[in-house]
Amino acid sequence: MIRARHLPILLLAFNLLGQSVSEVEITVEPHHRLALENQYVRVFKVDVPPHESTLMHRHRHDYVFVTLGASEVENDVEGKPPATLKLQDGETRFTPGNFAHIARNLASTPFRNVTIEFMQDERARSSTSPKWDEERGLNVLTGGTQEILFVKDGARVSEIELRPGGVVPKHHHAGPHLVVAISDLDLRSDVEGKPALSAQLKSGDIKWIAGGYTHTLINIGKGQAKFVTLEFH
Repeated sequence: MIRARHLPILLLAFNLLGQSVSEVEITVEPHHRLALENQYVRVFKVDVPPHESTLMHRHRHDYVFVTLGASEVENDVEGKPPATLKLQDGETRFTPGNFAHIARNLASTPFRNVTIEFMQDERARSSTSPKWDEERGLNVLTGGTQEILFVKDGARVSEIELRPGGVVPKHHHAGPHLVVAISDLDLRSDVEGKPALSAQLKSGDIKWIAGGYTHTLINIGKGQAKFVTLEFH
């Protein structure tokens, strides 16, 4: 026989059991669309409509996400109290992996981002990775800026802004890098020893570029160009 004083405790236990949420892999979470996968990264384009939520999904790797458009999101990490994030357009954050969560879009606009998982995160943490010459800093360019945001898991993450006609001066890419367009981009790449190349990307587009070349980058568009790069040794 259940005594009356035990009833509230039993009801609470049943409620907690009823609230348990099954977990899915990020690859089958319907708001995450796989856009690129290689030995360095796995890239998802994320789109959560206004006032909707993702399923509880697991991040098994460290990752960076680049926000596309300002938004407000509730981050419900398994086993932790909910946290509200107010994110600005182009805001780029690093998050250690090995957790599961639900992202709830609190805004009246879609929550969009590009999520980049580091596939070699464990190896990068356990080995002596090559060092970058700069790991933080702001470089003033001709008609723009390059801000080195951070270095994580051996990858250097930078945000670049170029006004029309702005130039990233001649520089060398020894390893590959990923470009994430925050704004629409119309760029020209003057590659040393080769014909010039042009690239048009829409906001949210990504481009993986192999290393081993030297070039100058120019914004030939009519608007400001803003993008994030992730460079790998």
